[in-house]
Amino acid sequence: IALGETVTLEVTPDNFGRIAAQTAKQVLIQKLRDAEADLVYNEYKDKVFQVVTGTVRQKEGSNIIIDLGRGEALLKQREQIENEDYNIGDRLKIYILEVKKSSQTPEVLVSRSHPNFVKKLFEIEVPEIADGTVEVKGIAREPGYRTKIAVYSKESKVDCVGACVGMRGSRVKNIVQELNGEKIDIVPWSADIETFCRNAMNP
Repeated sequence: IALGETVTLEVTPDNFGRIAAQTAKQVLIQKLRDAEADLVYNEYKDKVFQVVTGTVRQKEGSNIIIDLGRGEALLKQREQIENEDYNIGDRLKIYILEVKKSSQTPEVLVSRSHPNFVKKLFEIEVPEIADGTVEVKGIAREPGYRTKIAVYSKESKVDCVGACVGMRGSRVKNIVQELNGEKIDIVPWSADIETFCRNAMNP
């Protein structure tokens, strides 16, 4: 053996029986679970109020477990769209409501019925909303049936409703498709409440 080399020796400590080995195994497994939980928490804690994509993994009663790739999310019944049917293997866009850190795996709570889910879908589809040219002033939603979204353009040359609708309705159609046919009314916002009400009630 030369100076600086590493020599491996097998050492069996006294009293290192089956129980001690099992205890060591449990400690290692728990440490691995804790490390995985930290990874999941750190992955999603900064994505609260954002839209992500996942795959339906399983149903637990009325709740849906969604695979996010790294970790999983819980879609509770009250956050589901009433007339949607969720099947194992379906890919869904979901809105992250909350990420809770617990002693077990972190809980990622998500929604498809929240009004801001529709708002985020518009931010993804409409560059003018993403860059701040068009602002979403308000949103009202009956999940699965109808959403009314009020928009306002900060630049007179930009048509706020037209920007959200897109060429031949392409932008809003993508959102309607994601929401399985939910009707979407895009309303021009006005500081004058009477004008705004008239706009909102137009068919």
